[in-house]
Amino acid sequence: MAVETITPDWEFDRFDDGSTKIHTEVQLKNYVNFLEDYTSQLKGIEDALDESIGDVWDFTLDPIALKLLPYEQSSLLELIKTENKVLNKVITVYAALCSEVKKLKYEVRTTFCNSGVFGVQKDTSMVEGESQIQMGRFISFLQELSCFVSRCFEVVVNLVHQLASLYSSSKNATKIIESSGVHFQVIFLVNHYALCSISRLLKSVHHNPSKFEIPEEKLKPFEKLLLKLEGQLLDGMIFQACVEQRFDNPGEGVTVSKNSTFAEEFAHNIRTIFTNVESKLGEPSEIDQRDKYAGVCGLFVLHFHIFRTVDKKLYKALLDVCKKVPAVTLIANIVWFPDTFLVNKVPAAAKVMDRKSMQSLRSMREASLQQRAQALPKDVQSYYVFVTSWMMKMESIMSKEQKSDKFSEDLSSRCNIFVQGILYAYGISTIIKTTMNLYMSMQKPMTKASVKSLCRLVELLKSIEHTFHRRSAVVADSVAHITHQLQSQALAAIATAKKRVISDKKYSEQRLDVLSALVLAENALNGPSTKERRLMVSLALSVGTQMKTFKDEELLPLQLVLKKLDLISELRERVKVQCDCGFLYWHRAVFPIYLDDVYDHAVDAARIHYMFSALRDCVPTMLHAKHLETCDQLLESYDKEIMEVFNEHLLDKLCKEIEKDLRLSVHTHLKLDDRNPFKVGMKDLAHFFSLKPIRFFNRFIDIKAYVTHYLDKTFYNLTTVALHDWATYSEMRSLAMQRYGLMMTEAHLPSQTLEQGLDVLEIMRNIHVFVSRYLYNLNNQIFIERTSNNKHLNTINIRHIANSIRTHGTGIMNTTVNFTYQFLRKKFYIFSQFMYDEHIKSRLIKDIRFFRETKDQTDQKYPFERAEKFNRGIRKLGITPDGQSYLDQFRQLISQIGNAMGYVRMIRSGGLHCCSSAIRFVPDLEDIVNFEELVKEEGLSEETQKAARVLDSVLSDLTSNSAEGTEYFKMLVGVFAPEFRSVKNMHLRNFYMIVPPLTVNFVEHSIGCKEKLNKKNKGGAAFTDDGFAMGVAYILKLLDQYQEFDSLHWFQAVREKYMKEMNAVVKEQNVQATSQDEKLMQTMNLTQKRLDVYLQEFELLYFSLSSARIFFRADKTAAEENQEKKDKATSNGTPGGSASSSDTTTK
Repeated sequence: MAVETITPDWEFDRFDDGSTKIHTEVQLKNYVNFLEDYTSQLKGIEDALDESIGDVWDFTLDPIALKLLPYEQSSLLELIKTENKVLNKVITVYAALCSEVKKLKYEVRTTFCNSGVFGVQKDTSMVEGESQIQMGRFISFLQELSCFVSRCFEVVVNLVHQLASLYSSSKNATKIIESSGVHFQVIFLVNHYALCSISRLLKSVHHNPSKFEIPEEKLKPFEKLLLKLEGQLLDGMIFQACVEQRFDNPGEGVTVSKNSTFAEEFAHNIRTIFTNVESKLGEPSEIDQRDKYAGVCGLFVLHFHIFRTVDKKLYKALLDVCKKVPAVTLIANIVWFPDTFLVNKVPAAAKVMDRKSMQSLRSMREASLQQRAQALPKDVQSYYVFVTSWMMKMESIMSKEQKSDKFSEDLSSRCNIFVQGILYAYGISTIIKTTMNLYMSMQKPMTKASVKSLCRLVELLKSIEHTFHRRSAVVADSVAHITHQLQSQALAAIATAKKRVISDKKYSEQRLDVLSALVLAENALNGPSTKERRLMVSLALSVGTQMKTFKDEELLPLQLVLKKLDLISELRERVKVQCDCGFLYWHRAVFPIYLDDVYDHAVDAARIHYMFSALRDCVPTMLHAKHLETCDQLLESYDKEIMEVFNEHLLDKLCKEIEKDLRLSVHTHLKLDDRNPFKVGMKDLAHFFSLKPIRFFNRFIDIKAYVTHYLDKTFYNLTTVALHDWATYSEMRSLAMQRYGLMMTEAHLPSQTLEQGLDVLEIMRNIHVFVSRYLYNLNNQIFIERTSNNKHLNTINIRHIANSIRTHGTGIMNTTVNFTYQFLRKKFYIFSQFMYDEHIKSRLIKDIRFFRETKDQTDQKYPFERAEKFNRGIRKLGITPDGQSYLDQFRQLISQIGNAMGYVRMIRSGGLHCCSSAIRFVPDLEDIVNFEELVKEEGLSEETQKAARVLDSVLSDLTSNSAEGTEYFKMLVGVFAPEFRSVKNMHLRNFYMIVPPLTVNFVEHSIGCKEKLNKKNKGGAAFTDDGFAMGVAYILKLLDQYQEFDSLHWFQAVREKYMKEMNAVVKEQNVQATSQDEKLMQTMNLTQKRLDVYLQEFELLYFSLSSARIFFRADKTAAEENQEKKDKATSNGTPGGSASSSDTTTK
């Protein structure tokens, strides 16, 4: 069908308005933005996958893993192709058998060992029936294990048959038997899992079938199954049953036991393998010889059971190796003892051994263990040097750029370093596993030194794995090149041998087989280094090395190259297996000792990452546990146990030590402890805080954050208990930041008592206690507690009072004043008694007469000496047990009266403060609208009118209170003044004359209190006591004696007296300056300073008294005040109204 062409009429309108170009530019810009964003994302991923991963590393968390193991996609039949059909068949059979053996070995290690190694846990706290349920869950695993064992038996029989068939006709494959040795390790591993709960399970179910919900008719077949499993698996006879199988099968034409050629070749190969293995045991180049030794012992027992002959010389040689290898760890905590095995499995040979030799075998194990324990520190030291130097070489060679001209040398050195790393890992792993498992199996206690050494080795082991993993990208790149290089070296050696065979003109079938085998090895090496191809090379060369195709100097290098090829091709897997520390699950008891060691040697704190990495190796094994409903239970239990130990032995100790260090550092002035680092040593715990977070299960353990949180919590809680310690804990926070770099949170707690303070009601009820325990400060209007058992002193100020009034209402103010009035009545009674006392009254009358007679001579000033004499004279009348005179007690009485008046003043100030706070939102206090009238005008509801009425009432109260307040001082003067001034209390008129001695007494007391502030024992220290000035001013007002007191000109007399003495001291200083008598000059300086202090204290008292007098209208006398009241009453038209109302209110 022809394609129609589009006519010009249908073409797109070609008019270009520029929109296409704009749209293109927008799309291009969006694409550029996308590319930039994508590039930045890729850069982020690249940075995340950087080579230097750091200390926190976990294989399971790596976003990308490099799997270096090549995978073979061709089958064995496709790989084994030569023109020699017979050889093809033989190699194929043995390659298939060897592959099967390796698969079985892998399966037993990954599946059956990991599941069976835990078994059914014995727990005394377990609920009745739980162990039977666990065993029930385990039955399916035992069934699988039974099938697996049967499969192993079949493979062993097949392998023996194939070898017997081969050796009945030819002698082509002398080394093929080597593969079967590996297989017996599988049998040993399975043989070690003997569980003993089957019979208990059956009995429990039989006795109570209803509890387990199982019908009785189903129990019979189940019992048969269990008995079969018990007979096959749980009697510890798996290996015995394997070697005692019937290998002869005349029906298929296979005779094994009568095959002398096979028997001879079998024995020859055992001896050959043993010779190779024994020479490497205990050497630095040892890598898998112990496993092969176990295989050789297995082959020896198999040979004995098939052919019923014993090579006594070989038997003795096998037992002699026990001196070097007392035990072989098969997996986890499963230890295989070769001497026990050989004696039990070959009893015919054991009889030949004398009793002395048998006893020496038993003692040899203990001696070997003791020897190992003694050699541990030396091993640790040497391996520490080896591994650290190896790590440096590894880092050096990996970071170095490869040069094209030295590429081959560089690859060889890399190959050698990789192999060396695996060898070190194998050596360290062997020491740890063998030593720990020997201690456990022989039930011998480990010393702390041994535990520390073994833990050091575990760290070295994980450091090797870490180094490989950290450089995994470079290692992966190198492995591919190294395998190619090793393959080319092997191919060159095989090519030389091949030429030698071809150059020989003599033809024979055997020579043809050798040539075909060499060709097969070449073909296998010309490809990826998979395990199948390497197996083919091994099998082909076991044929190809016959007829002296290789010279001795060629064969050894070839074997070494192939061994390296095996190691490099499986590098990651080999490293993983050798560095796996899953066995530590069975040796968890060493962890507390290890943590104590880390804590004691904080400098090496970073090594703890390696130990936690080793502990994580236990997790994959636990995932295979079958006896529990889910493996999570086992994981949680393990996680909990490790964390509890970690908290107890490191974190909690660290927290307490840091707290102790901070406390002692802050309180160094108390000299609580000897902190001399030269005597008590020094431990720098700051290293723990530079550690990166440790990964364990689903959490990161951040030691720094943990300790910071602990200190934050402790400091906060302790500050809430004792707020006065806030400064101490603040200082400790700063010190924690400076010394340890701990960024701590501020507590944000108040640094003193809360605003509420003591409640007004409490003070009112206990006014007598309050005025004696608190000191008044006139200028700041604040009360300060005199003494306290705590480290802080309570204070009460206007805000506290205002808060209380807001809580209880303004009505409490009048009640408080009434309580104060009652208190003052009692105190004035005591005051009157003191003034009425004959000793006091007579002295005062005497002093008044003296002043009147001598005032012209003393310039109208009361002499200071007279007041001082009065103060001293009172002491002769007697003192209290605590050393106080009657004048001291009288001073305290006046101070308490003054404190009560100060409290009344504070109540009034607090009320004004409260009212002003409440009314601050009223715009104009002079012009407040009447809300009730406005509501009525609008005709609103009755409820609204009522609310408006209440609002008007509240506003009226607040306005009156805030505008004037109640003059409580005036009331308290008015209520007591008439009584004080009455004729019957004439003895009180002498009060003004006792004020000078009282001031002298007060100043001495005040200076003593202030000096105590600078002393360590601050009992009785105080810096203010204005209650005295307040009390004197109040009483003078009540007695209307301001003018009488002022006539004494007392404070002028005091000032003149001290100025005169100070001038005399200055003159004396000028005179003595020439004599240069230091002691005299010091005395004079002290005298001057003392006089200065006394003068200053008198001045302060004068100012306080002057201030206090202002509150009581000291400028007016009683007569003037009465006249003022009359004038006011006359102008208001209510004579006497004001006075009577104030009296009534108070009463």
